Amino acid sequence: MINITLPDGSVREYQEGVTGIEIAASISEGLARNVLAVKVNGQVWDLTRPIPQDASIQLLTWNDDEGKATYWHSSAHLMAEALEALYPGVKLGIGPAIENGFYYDIDLGEGKTLSQEDFSAIEQKMLELARQKSEFVRQPVSKADAIAYFTEKNDPYKLDLLQNLEDGSITFYTQGNFTDLCRGPHIPNTGFIKAAKLMNVAGAYWRGDEKSKQLTRVYAITFPKQKDLTEYLERLEEAKRRDHRKLGKEMELFAFSEKVGMGLPLWLPKGTLLRERLEQFMRKAQMKAGYQPVVTPHIGSKELYVTSGHYEKYGADSFQPIRTPNENEEFFLKPMNCPHHCEIYKTRPRSYKELPVRLAEFGTVYRYEQSGELHGLTRVRGFTQDDAHIFCRPDQVKQEFTKVIDLVLYVFKALGFDNYTAQISLRDPENKTKYIGSDELWEKAERAIIEAATEKGLPTVTELGEAAFYGPKLDFMVKDALGRKWQLGTIQVDYNLPERFDLEYIGADNEKHRPVMIHRAPFGSLERFVAVLIEHCGGNFPLWLSPDQVAILPISEKYHEYAHQVNEQLAEQDIRGYIDTRDEKIGRKIRDAEVSKVPYMIIVGEKEQENQIVSVRKHGLGDMGTLRVDAFVDNFRAVLSELLT
Repeated sequence: MINITLPDGSVREYQEGVTGIEIAASISEGLARNVLAVKVNGQVWDLTRPIPQDASIQLLTWNDDEGKATYWHSSAHLMAEALEALYPGVKLGIGPAIENGFYYDIDLGEGKTLSQEDFSAIEQKMLELARQKSEFVRQPVSKADAIAYFTEKNDPYKLDLLQNLEDGSITFYTQGNFTDLCRGPHIPNTGFIKAAKLMNVAGAYWRGDEKSKQLTRVYAITFPKQKDLTEYLERLEEAKRRDHRKLGKEMELFAFSEKVGMGLPLWLPKGTLLRERLEQFMRKAQMKAGYQPVVTPHIGSKELYVTSGHYEKYGADSFQPIRTPNENEEFFLKPMNCPHHCEIYKTRPRSYKELPVRLAEFGTVYRYEQSGELHGLTRVRGFTQDDAHIFCRPDQVKQEFTKVIDLVLYVFKALGFDNYTAQISLRDPENKTKYIGSDELWEKAERAIIEAATEKGLPTVTELGEAAFYGPKLDFMVKDALGRKWQLGTIQVDYNLPERFDLEYIGADNEKHRPVMIHRAPFGSLERFVAVLIEHCGGNFPLWLSPDQVAILPISEKYHEYAHQVNEQLAEQDIRGYIDTRDEKIGRKIRDAEVSKVPYMIIVGEKEQENQIVSVRKHGLGDMGTLRVDAFVDNFRAVLSELLT
């Protein structure tokens, strides 16, 4: 008999060799019908794979990310089977699950292409095959047999993949008439797949190498219910309406120029006001928390980044170095703020009594992203981080880390992000060469993060291999109004940069000690944060943040003077607005203010001027009646106060 530990900590006894599906059936019939895979000691397995010894398990369903990933990877195999049936001779590359759905890279042969017109037939074939409820069968094979199989199939891509696989580690998966080289795992059978939709096709070089052949990448998504697919497609349409690139243009927030350069945003006046409000909000919170503002240059010498380790890790992905007339003198556009802040810390001796030292900067950094990866404000080549670095004693790490968590949660609450998960990003224990620093320092840093997150009661997930090269981190994964996941705030514990920069403080024992460094950026990058915020709220920013809180719309030129009088009264109360003095009808002015998503519209005409009142409209809600200006101010402040508490 073996002991199986469930996620709630309870332990059940089963016969050695029990499978995930048998465990599910022993718990409930409903669970057995819905379970997709089983996580055994941190690894996802097929439900039919025997468990040979004591283990901790989690039964994965559609509600689990790893359950969805298994479902979509199995769906990729189903799509490949459909493509083989419809396009004899097609060659197959790889078919992984992605965040939403999956893709398969295929080679249809010279001169053959796929288009939108072909999608329906492929979808129908997938569902026809799914209804056969073919089981996914795992079969270990020798390398020689695997090579023989794909040689006979004349599939060069699978043969290429086999070159890097060791004998004894190779498995095939078969469902119906289709067999693929695959590690797995997979769902029990194809019958779980009830709805399928091909999304698009794109070109993709084999193994991402531009010198290799370009394949056709087919993107698709599947669901266990047709209703789920319908809702997903509706969310996609809503996402198009909320696209920050579209709204940013309509609301005149930012722009891009080919002459300036790809991935380098230009902030327009209204977008700049938005940025400044966010910066002011963060500066105020930081000052209250004991941070000191600093400013560092946009460039740094190559030697600075060699010392920090950034040159070794990211030098190839940086912009080309800036060379001066002096021989061997090179500078780089700043890819990170932290090395500069280390040098600020070193400007004078430090005592244990003055720690922690908290240095904060809205620092603009530059990284060379491939042109194909650039996307609006979410992926750019120049961006501003709300960066800060805390230099503290080892006994202060957990307390400081906890305070930063509080700051991140304060930001999320003020901006309406209430659905988030804290991802504990740790080192990959199987590949430590990607990281700098000793095992002892890494273990200390990882322990501090785990303990702080536990004590704050954060909803967490743990991801191995997602740490920064110099230390583990806590990444906040936020779900927006459409249920999409974004990585925003981040906090990192670093014992390594203080070592590399030889940072010191004099302790109570009058000896030199090494401080610990905490990196943090609640917004992450302002560009990315603004993009996510635009799409989260559909451009309807919180009232305190909106660049223009009020649009004053005079019915005709005769009422411009009264409009200016109203605007002055509002400005005295710190209410931001503008007067639309265009020679347009009032209906057009209202429509344009609605498109610009101005929270309040104040209409002034003959009646309003005579009675010293204003007619008020609220964005999305329409007419709110007439008020005296001071009454409108009181109402505005009450709404603002409620939003900020």
